[in-house]
Parts: sequence; C-alpha cells; structure tokens
Amino acid sequence: MFQGSGGVVVGSSWSGRPLVGVGWLAESLGEDGVVVVDASVGAHRGVARRIAGARPFDLDGAFSDHAAAAPHTMPGAAAFTAAVRGLGIDDTSTVVVYDGAGIYSSARAWWMLRAMGFDRAAVLDGGLPAWEAAGLPVEAAPAAYDGPPGTFTARPRPGLFVDSAAVTAALADPARAAVLDARTRERFAGTAPEPRPGLRGGHMPGALSLPFGDLQRNGAMLPDAELRAAFRASAADRERLYVSCGSGVTACVLALGAVLAGYPDPAVYDGSWSEWGMPGELPVATGP
Repeated sequence: MFQGSGGVVVGSSWSGRPLVGVGWLAESLGEDGVVVVDASVGAHRGVARRIAGARPFDLDGAFSDHAAAAPHTMPGAAAFTAAVRGLGIDDTSTVVVYDGAGIYSSARAWWMLRAMGFDRAAVLDGGLPAWEAAGLPVEAAPAAYDGPPGTFTARPRPGLFVDSAAVTAALADPARAAVLDARTRERFAGTAPEPRPGLRGGHMPGALSLPFGDLQRNGAMLPDAELRAAFRASAADRERLYVSCGSGVTACVLALGAVLAGYPDPAVYDGSWSEWGMPGELPVATGP
C-alpha cells in the first residue's frame, strides 16, 4: 500500500470519481486494465520523463481535428476511436490522465473521453509535478506506446461539446444559463493581448470570468465544497453551465471542477475564443 502525506494509506479500489491522487495511482500502477496517458501540451509535451508506461494522448496531433479552423477541435467519433485504440485502450480499461503542468490539459483529455461515452477515466490531481513531489519514480523517456490496439469504441454524448450558436443561446438566457470564461481576467477584460495572432481582445457580452487557476491550490483541485463556493460566486443559482477558454483546453478544467462540485454535465464550447474572437459578427465586450 502507498503511504501518502500525513501517514494516510491509500487503497487501489477506484471509486469512479473523476479525480485521483498520486497515492491511488502509485498503488494501482501496473494493475491489469489501468492505463496512464500523458496529455501534456506546449513546452511540457515530449519531455523525456514520464510516469512508468505512460502513453501519449497527443492533443496537438491525433486528438485534434486539423481540418477545423480552431485549434484543438474535437475530432469525429471514427477518428477518435482510432486514436484511442492506437493507445491500446479497451472499453474496460481504467484511464488516468496527467500532464506536466499540473492540471492544465489533462482535463481536456478526460472530457473528450467522457463526451465519447467513456466514464472509466480520471485526472491525476496535481499531475506530474505532484507525482515527483511525492518522491515517486519516473522513467527517463517521453510517453510512448507501440503495443497492440485496444477495443475502445466511441459512443458520442450530444451536448457535452457545443458550438457558438449554443453559446449565443445560453448568453440570451442568463436566468437559467451561465457562460464562464477560464482565461485570465486580463484577457477577459481585453487589457492583455491574445496569444494567438488576429484575435480580438475581450469577452462574450454576458459571459463571466472564472480563471481556471481559481479552482486550484498548489497545483491541485480545491476541495469539493470550495469548488461549489467558487461556482456559486460566479454563476449564482443558474442550473446550466457553459465553459470557454482560449482553445477549449482549460475550459475543461472548469468542466472538471463543475462535475466535482455537483453540477450535471456542463457544456464545453469547443471553438472557445479561438473561434469567437476571430474578426466577424460575433459580439465582443471589453472591461471586467
């Protein structure tokens, strides 16, 4: 059994909760059916160290629709099925997703799996930094997989990813729906430049700012009660949440937090600001 901080002994039985700690993974690593995937992006992708046996869930590669105008667009069911099978994942696997930044892009991989009907997935709380901080071993190799394909089959769930028309409708119904923006408050206000060239600054009129980092402490997700308080402070008692960010990645951190806080399936705006902020007719506001 893994002895975690404070002497707490952690067992290996997964509760189905979409967030697991390093203690649970340390105890479960190597068990039949447990698959660990690295969903790092940017500077953290391809780094030559990994949790033992981690496989690459490449959000910049096979797990994006490169024919779409916006980056990180969710691929269709057939392409997603092929990419997941290519990692040796079965319908009966238990998948743990981490990333090298903590909890940044791992939630995107988890949400994609959920949107394709797969519930046996969880995000590693704190990611690779928490794993290493606990003194747990890493392999000196980037995430890789060259084994046999899996049997995973996508079973899409409508409504977990939405388009600009659905977000526009949500913005027009503020009594029932809240649209939450996971970008920094400076980008939301339009006082900081967008990292992608050509995008307008600001936010959707009627959207609310909830930076994804506000749901974390020391790289880990806040306790459920604090997550509920954070969402209540932003969305009040609105029953339906729509979440957005720059390119649909950190919006999924908000989706993870919302699920942990007890909200029924929030909706991720897949195009996010990479689509909405393009020059065009979609309205943009600036300021807080």
